[in-house]
Amino acid sequence: MKTNIFFNENFEDNRFSDELTWYCEPKIWFIDTSSAQLVIKTDKNTDYWQKTHYGFEADNGHFLYTETNKNFRITTKVKTSPKSKYDQAGLMLRLSDNIWIKTSLEYIPNGFSKLGAVVTNHGYSDWSSQNVEYNGEYLYFRLTRIGQNGYVDFSYNGLDWKQVRIAHLDIPEKALVKVGVYACSPQGNNQEVKFNFIEIEELSNDPQEAYL
Repeated sequence: MKTNIFFNENFEDNRFSDELTWYCEPKIWFIDTSSAQLVIKTDKNTDYWQKTHYGFEADNGHFLYTETNKNFRITTKVKTSPKSKYDQAGLMLRLSDNIWIKTSLEYIPNGFSKLGAVVTNHGYSDWSSQNVEYNGEYLYFRLTRIGQNGYVDFSYNGLDWKQVRIAHLDIPEKALVKVGVYACSPQGNNQEVKFNFIEIEELSNDPQEAYL
């Protein structure tokens, strides 16, 4: 049993915790109390990316976050109904527009979608990904911060986790960061996203905790 959870939002009420704040709030969103889910409809041409590959820059995805300077693991459960290429939803850790990490499944029509993570340091993004089939099932994501390191994992059932990425982030070890759920549609709009919960637990400074 987890005993060190310091933030838990289950979307059971018609408003979420006062500790949560929108960055680039979507035009359409609501809490469905009948299913206990945060529902988002993504705005047009929203994304997070910096410079790499073809010079494109975007910093207008929908991000619902809280702030912490702890070592932590954040976990969420999400289901998407993608419509356009690169529609995505998952987790994000952010120091600034130049330093952040996000993880999600990015939808590719008529083929394999891309499960992965984008890491941005000093205003340049990189994308590591793997091909997966996506049939509209729920996905679980977790993102761990220990010191200056980020650990990314995903699961189909919330029990069996697979590593996606380990990355260095150029942030001070005790820096206050924003962390939460995000969604965006780089080439379209009106992707429907349903988040079931946001759970954050405090970890020690031991890197081995990233694998517990």
